[in-house]
Amino acid sequence: MLALTGRTRPRARLTGVASYLPERVLTNAELETMVDTTDKWIRERTGISERHIAADDQATSDLALGAAQALLRSTRTSAADLDLLIIATTTPDHIFPPTATLVADQLGATSAAALDINAVCSGFVYGLAHATGMVESGLARKVMVIGAETLSRIVDWNDRSTCVLFADGAGAVLIEADDEGDPGSGVIGFELGADGSGKDLLCIPAGGSRRPARSEGVEPADLCIQMAGREVFRFATGIMVESATRLLQEAGLTTDDVDLLVPHQANSRIIQHAAEKLEIPPEKVVTNIDHVGNTSSASIPVALAEAVEQGNVAPGDLLLMVGFGAGLTWGAGLVRWEPRT
Repeated sequence: MLALTGRTRPRARLTGVASYLPERVLTNAELETMVDTTDKWIRERTGISERHIAADDQATSDLALGAAQALLRSTRTSAADLDLLIIATTTPDHIFPPTATLVADQLGATSAAALDINAVCSGFVYGLAHATGMVESGLARKVMVIGAETLSRIVDWNDRSTCVLFADGAGAVLIEADDEGDPGSGVIGFELGADGSGKDLLCIPAGGSRRPARSEGVEPADLCIQMAGREVFRFATGIMVESATRLLQEAGLTTDDVDLLVPHQANSRIIQHAAEKLEIPPEKVVTNIDHVGNTSSASIPVALAEAVEQGNVAPGDLLLMVGFGAGLTWGAGLVRWEPRT
């Protein structure tokens, strides 16, 4: 981590992305044997056909490490050169120490500060904003931001409204300082927000300091994700459009300037609704929820990594990332894709 100096402040650039998904694939057909549901019901309501599930011996740090190592390889970056490692996660390995410290140690990022961020499904955008602030303040030159989740460990496999949605995975990006960047390059800006009055719409009721797991009356389901589906859907379809619109207006841009919308992969109907309201055509929308599911804070970087691998992103493209999550939280970011050459 660098000390703050009086030099000219750099711009933050997004120079690389990579992902890691566990090998095990859980299909809708398998879920039909586990809970009262059908493949048709799941696909029509969520757009999901299959999702990846971590192995019994894998934790969030293992998935994050896989994405981090892939990112270092693809960008030809040394872990020793990282100044900061941020992991956005709702499913850390432990309450403490932070999962980021475990990953930094395994990577060999000996010069990096490390911390976790929990803004649930909005966590990656929050982490990206934090990384940008650190770089553009002069406090860091290279920051890795990882969204990583093992949501399969906190779902109630008897609750068909949630167990069909959530999955495991990790995605990582590299944010670097650019001393020559112009105002239209790099990371352009963010719109972040929260509304705690909706805290009960999507939550895990017990397991924290308010209701410890050992408290009287705590049932196993109280330690799992609980969601008021209709209310969350209503919130999500509104806030994704509102947040993205506010950000574009503040930046003096319109959706015509956007080359690719990379939304949180929560539900195909939510993504479609947001794209239509923003008047962004389907060919400019990244959607991989059908085979990945909802990986919470990992969903945006995982989707972006897939789009890059498939050749759907070109250097200089303007990316609009937008997500929402429990809290309730939300966030949108405008970033140019400027990969290392």
